[in-house]
Amino acid sequence: MLRIRDRIRWLTTRGFTLIELLVVIAIIAILIALLVPAVQKVREAAARAQCQNNLKQLALACIGYADVNQHKLPPGGLSNCIASGNWGDDRGTWLIYTLPYMEQAPLYNKLVAAAPGPLMTTVNSVGAAAAVVNTVTLPYGRCPSDDSRAGQPACNYMGSIGSQCATTVGSNPASCDTNQFRCQTAFNNGYTTSVDHGNDTNSTNIRGLFNRVGAIMLFPASIPDGTSNTILLGEGLPGTHDHLAGGQWWSFNGGASHVSTIVPINFMDPSKINSTPCYQMNNWNWSWGFNSRHTGGANFAFADGSVQFLSSSIDMTIYNRLGCRNDNLPASIP
Repeated sequence: MLRIRDRIRWLTTRGFTLIELLVVIAIIAILIALLVPAVQKVREAAARAQCQNNLKQLALACIGYADVNQHKLPPGGLSNCIASGNWGDDRGTWLIYTLPYMEQAPLYNKLVAAAPGPLMTTVNSVGAAAAVVNTVTLPYGRCPSDDSRAGQPACNYMGSIGSQCATTVGSNPASCDTNQFRCQTAFNNGYTTSVDHGNDTNSTNIRGLFNRVGAIMLFPASIPDGTSNTILLGEGLPGTHDHLAGGQWWSFNGGASHVSTIVPINFMDPSKINSTPCYQMNNWNWSWGFNSRHTGGANFAFADGSVQFLSSSIDMTIYNRLGCRNDNLPASIP
């Protein structure tokens, strides 16, 4: 009887052998390896859902603005720079106009109080009020999947100029302006040469629903192709678009209202910026496209307020037709 008791005591008090310990560690490592991708997928799904909700609310804010402003959508940006040649004439962007519709009336009121005259109507009205906003990050302005430009008041959401020309001027080699990205061809959709960069106060010459110099778009009269078939807003990355990089979401020239559907979705890989003479943030033929950190595509808000995830592999003819409001070639969302 004593021997049996001694053996039981020995079995209950001895430690793990090295082999047993290694087996346990291996099992734990395998479980972690299986668990981490699942957790990442859950986090990305939650981030994508939050991103979609941000776009949804912004789209509804634009529509709400139109409801109380004679059916006019908020201008993508407002400036008299085309007529005056003064690119310092900054009167704000659509993100400012929609502040009261996004539960940001206190911030909007501070801007009104700081501007030297009626907000959006005087030269540099927002410039003079920049101290109010230049450190403000909109609570709905960042996609949780994008951690670039941390600490900057950047914004991941911008209005579409549609299938509009975005040729580069400046230091990029002429060879970077390839036929694939030139507005004259627009992926063989049959579009004629457009106003470069969408810089025109005449809405007739603007293919999308936004531009940065104040062209007026009526809702829904300016969308004959249909609100459910026309892109209103989409995602962008401050790390791939030189105008977004400054984080000036309030500025008419801060990138919030000039992104083209001529460039394929997610074409600019943030990890490859500056890797070649053409792969530059200031090469607008390539950088002025919609980009996201989501695998396989990006989120877009349409003019009816709906939000859809469009694949990076979307047929470019369909993509450009979704970007254009009035080409009489409506396309269905794939």
